[in-house]
Amino acid sequence: MEQLSVFDILKISIGPSSSHTLGPWRAIQRFIQSIQKASKLSQINTITVELYGSLAKTGKGHSSDTAVMLGLSGEDPETIDTNMIRQKTQLIRQSQSIDLLGIHPISFNPASNIIFRPENLPYHPNGIRIWAETDDGERLLETYYSIGGGFVVKEDEHPEESHHLLPYPAHTSKELLTHTEKMGGSILDILWENELTWRSKETIRMELLQLWEVMRDSVYKGCHTEGKLPGGLNVTRRAPQMYLKLMPDSDFRKPEEWLDALTQINCDTQQTLKWVSCFAFAVNEENAALGRVVTAPTNGAAGVIPSVLLYYLCFCKQQISEDDIIDFLMVAGEIGTYYKKGATISAAMGGCQAEIGVSSSMAAAALTNCLGGSVKQSLMAAEIAMEHHLGLTCDPVGGLVQIPCIERNSMGAIKAITASNIALDADPDDAKISLDQVIETMWHTAQDMSDKYKETSEGGLALKVSVAVPEC
Repeated sequence: MEQLSVFDILKISIGPSSSHTLGPWRAIQRFIQSIQKASKLSQINTITVELYGSLAKTGKGHSSDTAVMLGLSGEDPETIDTNMIRQKTQLIRQSQSIDLLGIHPISFNPASNIIFRPENLPYHPNGIRIWAETDDGERLLETYYSIGGGFVVKEDEHPEESHHLLPYPAHTSKELLTHTEKMGGSILDILWENELTWRSKETIRMELLQLWEVMRDSVYKGCHTEGKLPGGLNVTRRAPQMYLKLMPDSDFRKPEEWLDALTQINCDTQQTLKWVSCFAFAVNEENAALGRVVTAPTNGAAGVIPSVLLYYLCFCKQQISEDDIIDFLMVAGEIGTYYKKGATISAAMGGCQAEIGVSSSMAAAALTNCLGGSVKQSLMAAEIAMEHHLGLTCDPVGGLVQIPCIERNSMGAIKAITASNIALDADPDDAKISLDQVIETMWHTAQDMSDKYKETSEGGLALKVSVAVPEC
């Protein structure tokens, strides 16, 4: 059984796509590091990267070529200065050279050394083939697959064959429920026992709060950054306009001050939902602009969980505590693992139901748990949220994570809140559909779905708007 931590599902990333930006970036890092480990980096004179399938069809709009260049340069998505991304890639294009890991210069023309091949490789629609040549003519070749949510596997790897032992392993939500009933505890009791096999309690808390800070900062920055998004669609950022209508007299210098002020707001239901939409827009407009976000479980759906978490913190609580944040993220991450193990979190495999649908399901369960719902009610909320995303296609206009992706994050967040409200008012023993059944249904739906609706920009809305994606 594949054993997954909540930190496998929630991770710091750079926009706009976990599978098309973060995935190729991580694949390139693995390849370059393997060359360095073999003491052959200084011998490399040529590197060519071939992007296959969905990576080719929407790769430029998803900044896959940017990820390749930054990965080769030795940059890391968790630490790179996002304000310098465009400058770094422009320099590579202009000089037609690149410094591998920042230390070994070689000739490199992105127009010819990054090749987009629309055909699929056998294992997954997101294929990455990397080959390098040394001064003495040796050719080094590796193939990777970006399988969604930033997960990368090398050809012939089998990540599901995990030997990591957990005290309460759960491949399905039914197994989780069984563990809680036998233990007489909550979801969090089980999750803490499992997570402590990977990390200390102090590290878990620190890393979850670091994820929260990135989420919070992405909302704050998105609310305070005006202008148009890159890529050719000329989409105007709407989060700042929404924010100013909701809080016209604000003047905050730090995200912490801003968040404190939000918790003091008294809103009616309509205004609260506008805030949720504003939060979701803010994150995904940052994502579309190559900003730093948290993959949750993907970049394209990165706005759902932060906006629902902020809804809980600002409009359901009287005082924010670190424990509330940690509990929310722990439960959300755990629900994401069931979709990763039982279906997919890759839009290239399952359409947008695998992104927005999964994130909405994760957020619904986390919110329900934090509002005092039982284990069964939390799982019921997760099921309801996904049930109403089944069949959702991925049809990004121009291959850009903008239309309809940004608005879909708002819809996913609102559905998560609605699903939680329904579950909290329901008797879960009367539920006719389980979370495991809806995950299985989602996977069957993904298999039945036409490939043109799976992150290829060959169907749906992507055919209705004409846009030329620029080279840089």
